[in-house]
Amino acid sequence: MAPSVSVISKGPVGVSTQVRGISQPRPGSRRAAGAVPRGPGRSAPAAGGCCWATSWGKARGQRRGAQVSCRKRRGPGTGWRRRLSANREKRMQTGFIGLGAVGAKLAGNLLRNDVGLTVFDLDETRLAGMVAEGAEAAGSAAEVMARCDVVITSLPSPAASEAVLAEMLPEMGPGKTWVEMSTTDPEVIVAQAARVAETGAVAIEAPVSGGCHRAATGNISVFCGAPRDSFEAVLPLLTILGRQVLHTGEVGTASKLKVMTNYLATANLLSLCEALTTMQAAGLDMATTFEAIRISSGTSFVHETESQLILSGSRDVDFTLDLVMKDVGLFQALAEAYGVPLELSPQVIAMIRDGQQQMGERAQSDRMIERLEVAAGISVRAPGFPETLVDEEPPARGAEVVVRR
Repeated sequence: MAPSVSVISKGPVGVSTQVRGISQPRPGSRRAAGAVPRGPGRSAPAAGGCCWATSWGKARGQRRGAQVSCRKRRGPGTGWRRRLSANREKRMQTGFIGLGAVGAKLAGNLLRNDVGLTVFDLDETRLAGMVAEGAEAAGSAAEVMARCDVVITSLPSPAASEAVLAEMLPEMGPGKTWVEMSTTDPEVIVAQAARVAETGAVAIEAPVSGGCHRAATGNISVFCGAPRDSFEAVLPLLTILGRQVLHTGEVGTASKLKVMTNYLATANLLSLCEALTTMQAAGLDMATTFEAIRISSGTSFVHETESQLILSGSRDVDFTLDLVMKDVGLFQALAEAYGVPLELSPQVIAMIRDGQQQMGERAQSDRMIERLEVAAGISVRAPGFPETLVDEEPPARGAEVVVRR
């Protein structure tokens, strides 16, 4: 048996993370060379917004740049464990509620991996589309919970999550599991999990990060907050939904980490808008500027994805300013609750609020650069960049990220 590949990525001082079972890029491929998708003619699956309130939008991602080493693979997903996981997935009746920009792609991954799925969405068109792919439709969130052992939700806001949970609670009981994949308030999910536990059911939080284009291929990352035994029970499903699955601790920890990563991505986006506009004003070639950032210490996941959409003029990352404001607001509230006097975060919030006033509450977040374009009297664009993002990494079964201490 050929040895599998482990990816050792840099973490905090004294801590490294090991992702088991991730394949290397093919030698000579664009991914191996560090290239990013560019050029006209690329397309991505269409994405629709979630109907409960707003488009759930695009989860934010992780920075590239990992060391790769080979070692014998251990843990879930190999040998008899893989067969056991597959059998468990076949036995579990799985439901999915919320077929928006991210939810439809996550549900589609389950269907493509032969997981029987019962789905519900308030939008009948989206519901019909998933039925056409092989899912069974339910008439309500309550019906999904009544019919299924595990119910996954992907919703646009804490309010939408609460509304769906209220419908499902009467149908919950021992043997039932709710997996909340929405980006939500850490305090809210803890309170919700306690209410679920009173019925004898289990609540798990599993927000995702990495963008709609990676949700479509199952290469997105998943943060999971739950007791260890509950996490292991749903891990076979989570490794279909995401390439890297991190157990973050008890319920509430994943949501804290998720709003942190979205805050970081937002701050990165705003700094990129300033950098690109300044280079354009200084007369630099924007394609060259893009590559200079990409190969430097200033690069990031946000640059390698969203800067392309800014330069192409598309500026449609499928993540709207109202969702950005929700996430950075949750991060600010978290800092205030723990007595951390942030300086940058309030400025980020003020800038997003100004963007909403200029372009609309639900404008695409990449349009934040237009504030600077107007102020400077210039246009920041370059030919040859794609209007949509495509994940060029082949789909593969995910694995748990093991934190080394």
